[in-house]
Amino acid sequence: MPLFLELILRYNEGNSVDLTSLCTLGVVYASLQANVTMAVKLNLIFVSYSPVTCLIARDENYWPLMPPLPSYGYGRERAGPRYGSLIHGQNLRDVVITGDNGTINGQGRTWWTKYRNKHLNYTRGPLVQLMWSRDIQISHVTLRDSPFWTLHPYDCQNVTIRNVTILAPLSGAPNTDGIDPDSCENMLIEDCYISVGDDGIAIKSGWDQYGIAYARPSTNILIRNVIVRSMISAGVSIGSEMSGGVSNITLENLLVWNSKRGVRIKTTAGRGGYVRQITYQNLTLENVRVGIVIKTDYNEHPDEGYNPKALPVIQDINFDRIRGQGVRIPVRIYGSQAIPVRNVTFRDMLVGITYKKKRIFQCSFVHGRVIGKIFPSPCQNLDMYDNEGRLVRQSTFQNNIETDYDS
Repeated sequence: MPLFLELILRYNEGNSVDLTSLCTLGVVYASLQANVTMAVKLNLIFVSYSPVTCLIARDENYWPLMPPLPSYGYGRERAGPRYGSLIHGQNLRDVVITGDNGTINGQGRTWWTKYRNKHLNYTRGPLVQLMWSRDIQISHVTLRDSPFWTLHPYDCQNVTIRNVTILAPLSGAPNTDGIDPDSCENMLIEDCYISVGDDGIAIKSGWDQYGIAYARPSTNILIRNVIVRSMISAGVSIGSEMSGGVSNITLENLLVWNSKRGVRIKTTAGRGGYVRQITYQNLTLENVRVGIVIKTDYNEHPDEGYNPKALPVIQDINFDRIRGQGVRIPVRIYGSQAIPVRNVTFRDMLVGITYKKKRIFQCSFVHGRVIGKIFPSPCQNLDMYDNEGRLVRQSTFQNNIETDYDS
């Protein structure tokens, strides 16, 4: 085969495809977007054969502008349009992006510097973005140094991401999330390594009134056998843009190491929506500042049009077989009177701690239970059961405030 990197499109006669960049031999600078937009069935195969590296253009003037995402109503960083992505597709079916661990390099440093210096007129674009598409497979590629979010499936169905490496500097690379499933249904993320400058994985579903109106949840997502590092944010987050709802999420065999936070749910008044039926099992935390976080005052909004009375619901959150070492605060659940956290369960938790302060398992406005052996000792907000399900202690402190932010 003459090319190290191949882009193959099969589509119905009469439709058009705009492909303005194609990586071929060695290191290739792709100056414009590989843009595929169709409303019909289309097969997209993007195959990388080692040792190819694709480097995207650093001059934003080369990049096309796209309208804001309908569930955000805003460019995310600035009002108005947003820059496109190196690989962008929408209304696609049967999408394959794969290769022998070839690299797609977003050369994000220039973008990050311009963003910090306020020299960009529009929101930065993800490295790879697929919208309104289904039956997607992404595997055996390395994505690095994205200008913004790295891999962004938006309102997609039946997505598999497997054996993907995602890299960005651990600091100085703002908003370089690894994988951001956004209003997606039926998704598998497995056997991936992610080390980035923001959330390793962030499950989203729209922002405030725009996400409520769009009304497309993220649901039925399985994340397993993933290693994540994030010194700025969290290994895996849900939110904070979750206004369409997030439900039926399972994370298993997850290792978060040398990170600021392990796993986090973040939301605030004005979001609406819900986060429910979330299961974390076989979670390992190594040298993590705060292991488990639920935060209900993440006050960031697209504009003044949000409804502060649109309160999110957080319930049915399960933690099973949690292990860790070198953790400063194992748990911080910060509910509020307006947004309580309901039906949280901890089972089989053993976390080695580095913080000697008394309140290291922190809770406020939380209802739930612990089952069996839990170390360190849980907060008084939670009922205690033994391994046979017998009630040992019933909490009378479910609204007790035991959180602090000195860590």
